[in-house]
Amino acid sequence: MNTVKVNSSSALKSAFLLAASCLLLNSPAHADEEFYGTVESRPTQNAGVWIVNGQQLEVTDKTEIDQDDGPLIVGSCVEVEHKKGVVKELESVKSSKCGKK
Repeated sequence: MNTVKVNSSSALKSAFLLAASCLLLNSPAHADEEFYGTVESRPTQNAGVWIVNGQQLEVTDKTEIDQDDGPLIVGSCVEVEHKKGVVKELESVKSSKCGKK
């Protein structure tokens, strides 16, 4: 019969590292996130719930709004900087950033 000796300290470290990496991969990002997307819906005023590329985002009175590359209307391409769905900055950008010509 063949037996394998396992260093319990080494096995415990490996198990801990595996568990920690699984938690990190499955946890929501704590840092700010940025992405480009197309505005699918938005409220009449700037503050409120916006849908950009299927993501529900909350724009507040504290959100920095930049419309230098055009108005923020349904169908426009935007750059969104948010943290956990609360938008810090919303900026109109050229449609090529969203894969449109």
